[in-house]
This record gives sequence, C-alpha cells and structure tokens, in this order.
Amino acid sequence: MAPREAQPQFQRQNKFMIPYWWKVVFAFTLGWMFINANKYFLNPILDNIGLEYNLNNSQLGLVNSIFFLTYTIAQIPAGAFSDKFGRKKLLVVGFILYGILTGVSGLMAGFTGFLVARAMAGLSSATYYGPQFALSSEAIPEKHRTVGSAIINSGSGIGIAFGFILSSTLVLDMGMKWTIPFYIFGILTVLVGILIAALVKEKNPDAVKEREQLEKTSVHEEKVSVVSLLKNRNLLVTFLVLFCSIYGFTVVVTWLPKFLETERGFHGSQVGLIAALVPLASIPGALVASYISDRLGRKKPFAFVLIPIAAIALWATVYVHSTALLITALLIYGLFGKIALDPLLIASVSENVHQSAYGVAFSLYNFIGMISSVIAPWFVGYLADKTGSMTAGFYSAVIVLVVGLVIMMFFKEGPKVKVKDV
Repeated sequence: MAPREAQPQFQRQNKFMIPYWWKVVFAFTLGWMFINANKYFLNPILDNIGLEYNLNNSQLGLVNSIFFLTYTIAQIPAGAFSDKFGRKKLLVVGFILYGILTGVSGLMAGFTGFLVARAMAGLSSATYYGPQFALSSEAIPEKHRTVGSAIINSGSGIGIAFGFILSSTLVLDMGMKWTIPFYIFGILTVLVGILIAALVKEKNPDAVKEREQLEKTSVHEEKVSVVSLLKNRNLLVTFLVLFCSIYGFTVVVTWLPKFLETERGFHGSQVGLIAALVPLASIPGALVASYISDRLGRKKPFAFVLIPIAAIALWATVYVHSTALLITALLIYGLFGKIALDPLLIASVSENVHQSAYGVAFSLYNFIGMISSVIAPWFVGYLADKTGSMTAGFYSAVIVLVVGLVIMMFFKEGPKVKVKDV
C-alpha cells in the first residue's frame, strides 16, 4: 500500500494528465493537415507543372482527378480492411507510404510517370479517412464528438492554407523548381505518420471483434452492408449532400489559384495568400457551427444556413471584380462552406450507424463525397478550354450546391436527445 503522504501527490499528477482523447484529436488534426496539404499544394503551381509537361487545362485537371480517382475507389475496401485487420496499423502504414509517394512524384521525369505516382499516392492516402474517424469516434466522448471532429477537421483548412502559401512562395516568388514542395511535404508527412503511431492506441483487435460480434448479434441482427447503409434515408441524404459540398470545394481549391492569376491579375505568393483565405476562414466557421449544433442537438437547421450562404459567396467570387469584394466573398465561403458543414455531416453518420460499422460507414461516406473530386478538376478544366474562361466551372459549383440544399430537405431529424458525459 502506498504511503499516505504519497497519495495526494499521485492524485495531483493524475489531475494534470492530458486526457487520451485530446491526444487523439491532436494527432489526427496533424494528420489532416498533411493529408490535405499534399492533395492541394500543387494547385498554385499548376502552370509550372503544365509548362514542364506541355499540358492544357483539361490535362492539368487530370493531375488532380487521377489522384482522387484512386483515393475514392479505395475508400470502401480500406474501411472494411481496417475493421477486420486493425485500424491503426492500416492507417499508419498508408500514411507513411503516402508521404514517400508524394516525394517520389517530384522525381518523375515524364508526365505519365508523374500521373502514376499521383495515382499511387491517392491510393495510399485512402487508408486514412475511414480508420481515422472510426478511431476518433471511439475515443472522443459522445458529448464532445461534434466539436472534436471539428477540431480534427480544422487541420484540413490549416494544411491547405500552408500548402498554398509554401508552394507559391517557394516556386512563384523564390523561383525554386516546382518539385521542391513535393520533397518537403513528403518528408513532413512521414514524420507525422510516425507521431500518429506513437500517440494513438487501438483496443485489442481480438477483444474488439468479440465485443462487436456480441453487439451485432444482440442489437443488430441484420448484416451490415453497403446496401443496408444506403437504405438508411438519413445516411443517403448525408452522403449526397457531402457530394455536392465537396464538388464546390474542389472547384475552389483546384482552380481558384489559376483563376486569380489568369482572370484577376494576381501574381506570385499573392495567389497562394488569397487562395488560403478560404481554408483559413473555414476553421472558425466549423468550430462555431459544431459548438452550437452540439448545444442544440440539431444538424438540419445549420445546413439550411450554411449551404445557401456558401452558394451565394461562390457565385459572388466570379461575378464581382473589386478586390475587396472578391476577398470578402472568399472569406464568407470559407466561413460557411464545405469545411464548416463537415462536422455536422460526420456527426450525422456516427448517430445513424452502429459503432461496429463505423469503418465501412465513414469510408462509404467519403467514397460518395469524393466522387465529385474526381469529376470537378477535369470537368472545370474542360469547360475552361471550351469557353476560354473559368467562370462556367465556378457557376457549375453553385448549381450543384443548390441541388444539395434541395436534397437536405429529405433529412429527418428528431428533437434533441441529451447525452451524458462519458
């Protein structure tokens, strides 16, 4: 038995211990930072890549589309494998491989090799989304889940902004070769993968399987499958609204830097700084929306505020010509757009599916949403080649957001259910 005088000291030490779920939120926030930095840092330097390989807008769009194609195809298998073989193991291995392949992309001498490297990078990054939200949903107390998801998701905005600013500064201002950011982000991503491996724990896989099997038998007699998830009305609405939201966001993060340079006359790091306003502004928007939603226990009313404002701001981005109004429109889109909506949709998935199927459900959620990231880069590039302007592509995003608003009308939400602290 410990001496009596040692007990208060032990209690004081316990009092100041960092809760495990805080560590999970920190690790996965960093993970989202570099998953997204690696996806989008090349967009401000697309013209440099195009000059290297002699590409038109449609081919430049293909650079992003091929990444998201393999990323999207692998979502559901990755979620299923993670549920079966171990979420943390699959996530960490895929994340580190993603960093390595990002660096390898910069080594490719020809366009075909570059596309193959980007396709493989997209494939490896698919191991992150489903397992990550399964692990974080398991670790974060239910009362704080929406806010916790918002903090994790804020890493997306920070990462995109960091990628935009660093690549535009190094390449457009300092005149470095466009391959340098690939090496930098590749190394940083590998280091973050090692950190995630150190901080995040996973319950004993055999014990988890036994518990989940008992829960499936006693609570969910029917087999959980992709088809059964799609038959859930609220889940299907959530998936389709995400598709519409991601389409608009992909148009912005892919083509806004080039739009600013070719049609609004901005140059150098100005392009990266202005484009970074969208992901940076999204961070407070996501945190505030999720906090209020947690307090009221309702998701649908906020979607009916966020989506219309995002659509109007996106329309204004290409309609206005004043720099001040353009920056205002981008800030508003960031505050009310896709990243602000994400925590509400993520919480909706976790509330409408059993915990044992989180991996498959979140992977299906991301799979359907990310199909728009395959379509949007190439399609907007195609419209730009045909019309000679990028405005048509941005207007297509506005139309898709309006469709998402209509779909959200079919979401059924009951009154708030109070959740006890865990």
